[in-house]
Amino acid sequence: MSNKRSKKKNTGPPQALIRLSQCMIVKNEEKNIGKALGWAKSVAFEQIVVDTGSTDKTVEIAERMGAKVYHFEWVDDFSAAKNHAIEQATGNWIAFLDADEYFSVIDAKKLMIFLKRIQTDTEMREKYLALGCSLVNVDDNGNPVLVSEQVRVFRNIPSIRYTARIHERLDMDIDNMVWVDEIKIIHTGYAITERKEKGRTEYNIKMIRRELKENPEDLNLKVYLADSLKNTGNQECIAEAETLFTEIIDRGIGAPVTPILKRIAYIYYMEKYARDPSEYIKLEEICRMGLDEYPQHIDFEYFLACALNSKGAYKEAWELLVKCEAALTDGSDLAAAMKITANPALLFPQMVLAAQGLGDIENVIKYVTIILRADKTRHGTLRPYIASLLKHGASTEELITLLKSIYDFSDPNDLLLVAQAAKDCGAIELARKILAMANKN
Repeated sequence: MSNKRSKKKNTGPPQALIRLSQCMIVKNEEKNIGKALGWAKSVAFEQIVVDTGSTDKTVEIAERMGAKVYHFEWVDDFSAAKNHAIEQATGNWIAFLDADEYFSVIDAKKLMIFLKRIQTDTEMREKYLALGCSLVNVDDNGNPVLVSEQVRVFRNIPSIRYTARIHERLDMDIDNMVWVDEIKIIHTGYAITERKEKGRTEYNIKMIRRELKENPEDLNLKVYLADSLKNTGNQECIAEAETLFTEIIDRGIGAPVTPILKRIAYIYYMEKYARDPSEYIKLEEICRMGLDEYPQHIDFEYFLACALNSKGAYKEAWELLVKCEAALTDGSDLAAAMKITANPALLFPQMVLAAQGLGDIENVIKYVTIILRADKTRHGTLRPYIASLLKHGASTEELITLLKSIYDFSDPNDLLLVAQAAKDCGAIELARKILAMANKN
């Protein structure tokens, strides 16, 4: 999203009436179109669907649900298609979500309340032209995978349009956007998109390279290209991606790149180095560079804690992890986070490592219990947990009491799982007692 300032700010009449136009572009979305239109039925006064060449029942379903359907010949330009949809809208606000995205019923109502607040507040009405919120990518089971910032709700005025053929963005001043943490877009197509990525990557790379020829200094496009290249699995492409990510980071503070895209470059290296504990020096270096630019960023603090645990700086790691946990608990400063917000459970194994390093057995018990209650089969957590308790003098009976708070000792499967973990870590007496219980059952 550019920082270009809009020359004209037509904020419309000072009234509370919100006429929300839901817009989307689609192609072969018969499986998603029902839900895509369903969330807005109670809040949108019109629903506009621009079809770019569907051969399935997408158009038929959309028309049956009462949407206004328009046809647009695909010209390898997402912005052109989206702007065509905007041109059909007659409302004073637009919600532009993809067919595999939706607001919950509750968040749709929150959205309307917030838009009315903007419309009735003189200062907000004059300043804010768009509303930003989190987009939560979920897997096939509905579990959050990745969180990003998106601006999908904006005023229907001529100065706000999409730019770029691919990875299109609204061309408007970031100062005219208000961020609302409590409203979230759910993206259900993330896992499907990931599985289809190999089929789409070549096309995306081609389009971005074409765009870069026209705008060779556009750092946002370079991030998008790097992000596509790294998904190819081709080592030459990955090397090119790393060259581009490095260029983005090396441009330093103040470089003309959208903050969320620059953070993607940082997180690429953080994840890469975090996968190899021996790379903790590089991980710490890139984290501290990122925090110089984005102070107190929760993702960067989490990865820094990983580096500190790897080098044995447990006290500093613990302090950072506790700070991250507090931020997740009270919901502060999370709008920019991508990784830890989507999967807060990432914190707990690192908290166990730091607590073990500090000899803090109370917190070892606390966070291992949280981990194992979420997934009792995690032998990689259970084995060292039992060993750590034994090391700190826990008796077999004390171990059984603690384990009963996590495992069902009337279930033979749970008993066998615990017995195996006890045997593997050398707790032979515990293993024998657990097996005896299993035999009785």
